[in-house]
Amino acid sequence: MPNNICQPSISKPRRRLNPRKLMLSKWTAVTPENKEKHFIVTRVVQPEHPDEPIEWIDLQAIHSKRTQTLRWHVLLDAQCWLQGWK
Repeated sequence: MPNNICQPSISKPRRRLNPRKLMLSKWTAVTPENKEKHFIVTRVVQPEHPDEPIEWIDLQAIHSKRTQTLRWHVLLDAQCWLQGWK
């Protein structure tokens, strides 16, 4: 699956995303694997201390219902993820 391979690219301009608004957002994998192309954010993991930044989300594949936890920053890389279902 692309989320394990893709990391946000440093050289490319990044999208602006507010991690607090990611809940239930929809994403398309640029390079689908195992028929998992469309995903939805099912949980934004809150940090232990409220003043710490949000780092993790749960992303669920629509086709298989498989959920994985990953850093929300990987969604910023347009070579790996597209916002919305395409």
